[in-house]
Amino acid sequence: MIEKLLRYKNVLLGISALLVVLSVLAVVLFGFKLGIDFTSGSLWQVEVPNASIDDIRGFFLEKFKIDEVNISLDEGSDVFTLSLRELQDTERQEIVGALKSTFGEEAKELDFWSVSPIVSKELSSKAWWAVGLVMVAISLYITFAFRKVAEPVRSWKYGLITLLTLVHDVVLPAGLFAFLGKTENVFIDINFMVALLVVMGFSVHDTIVVFDRIRENLIHQPGRAELEEVVNKSVTSTMARSINTSLTLVLVLLALYFFGPISLKHFILAIMVGTIAGTYSSIFVASPLLLLAGKRVKSA
Repeated sequence: MIEKLLRYKNVLLGISALLVVLSVLAVVLFGFKLGIDFTSGSLWQVEVPNASIDDIRGFFLEKFKIDEVNISLDEGSDVFTLSLRELQDTERQEIVGALKSTFGEEAKELDFWSVSPIVSKELSSKAWWAVGLVMVAISLYITFAFRKVAEPVRSWKYGLITLLTLVHDVVLPAGLFAFLGKTENVFIDINFMVALLVVMGFSVHDTIVVFDRIRENLIHQPGRAELEEVVNKSVTSTMARSINTSLTLVLVLLALYFFGPISLKHFILAIMVGTIAGTYSSIFVASPLLLLAGKRVKSA
């Protein structure tokens, strides 16, 4: 079955290329809606029984003339998560008092977090630098780790292919969140950046498992087997492990997504999409790219 799938490597790579192009277009056309981590402001959790999102939005507009507020509701616990401009402590205390007088004494503040413009700018810069540097560091490490396998694919090509798969696995959730930002008003914050780093760690683990098996087979069968035969054999022996490991994680993430706290919903979604993309890329992107790289070496 795997042998037949890898014969269609151009189709498999084409599917990934199409998804990457669509994701990049989403980012370019829609951009990201940035959370307060990157734009400055206040993140506030309040519990207001028997109130709706429209009630809370109207409260802020009528009482305090605050119209730019993003509100999400955890209906199971009557907890509202509010994202709005930076609030001073005296203003926050005034709003809490107004909430109690409007919605009853049961209304209460649960958590409050404020980010200044200087901190948000630094967070944004360092977060994107972290993602880029981790990609480069992982690729350089793979190049070093595979230095003893020079034929039929040089070690730097293992590193380059790993970098391409990481870009693939990061771009897909980025494109999804750009689309959700446009259609569902979903923001990205520091949790999203952490999710991308988690995705890269999980993705490269799967890719290394496949590459390491290919390396072992190349060392044990020097000059006796074609690269395509070695890759097919290696992918066949590791595919079940990769899919089962990923499926176990995805099932846990699904449970957290539907039954976990609302504040982690988008964080879980980013990891879940990246995990699925990473599982696909480690088998159906990295391996076909390795075959293409091997063919170029032979023709050179």
